[in-house]
Amino acid sequence: MGVVNVTPDSFSDGGLFVDTQRAIAHARSLIADGADIIDVGGESTRPGADPVDAATEIRRVLPVVEALAGEAVVSIDTAKAGVAQAAVEAGAEIINDVAAGSDPGMLDVMAETGAGVVLMHMKGTPRTMQDDPRYDDVVGEVRDFLLRRAGDAQARGVDRRSIVIDPGIGFGKTAEHNLELLRRLSDLVATGFPVLVGTSRKAFLGRITGIDDPRRRDVATAATTSLAVASGAAVVRVHDVEVSRQAAQVAWAVARVRI
Repeated sequence: MGVVNVTPDSFSDGGLFVDTQRAIAHARSLIADGADIIDVGGESTRPGADPVDAATEIRRVLPVVEALAGEAVVSIDTAKAGVAQAAVEAGAEIINDVAAGSDPGMLDVMAETGAGVVLMHMKGTPRTMQDDPRYDDVVGEVRDFLLRRAGDAQARGVDRRSIVIDPGIGFGKTAEHNLELLRRLSDLVATGFPVLVGTSRKAFLGRITGIDDPRRRDVATAATTSLAVASGAAVVRVHDVEVSRQAAQVAWAVARVRI
């Protein structure tokens, strides 16, 4: 899954692809590098980010979704039901929701559109999530939350086969929490739901490597890609598709003994 942020304030590439044509061109370069899914987002979810209204988000993402539909599987990265509805009507096939369907109407949109669904764990909101997050058992609590939300989605009519779960690396977690989730990713895989992992360029990688510039963390990202794929992750969400795709291919070959 290649990331296309049509935002002025995302932590890694904010402002680079606000222009619609630049965003489309960037998405096409990710497709050429081997992205199977393009994840288009119009609202930053970096720590401390301010929310934007649905109309602004729709204005940012819709032209990009419309242009890319048919060229790749397009995912809409949104927590708003109205944005999800508009994006699916424009050609998006997946709703990637960092709020796990908490917006009123979102589960209904997921069910009625028949789109693929990603339910992610986040403690708090982007503005507050890194304010001293605490867990007794981060893996168990994240797993149980995602199973509850998947159950809620199914109760509202979402097909179980459409659901992917995401532990929300960096969303209301310390570096130690993130590492524990990666170490025990097999606990999430064991739920039977496909698992998406998004570590790309995140701050905990900077803490480990000492690299302050998020755009220089793609090798570190590829290391986590390898670990995630070897542990059974079905999807990895990254900014640099080429390097992580190679890492994923090698990890898959080693873990599954297939070439």
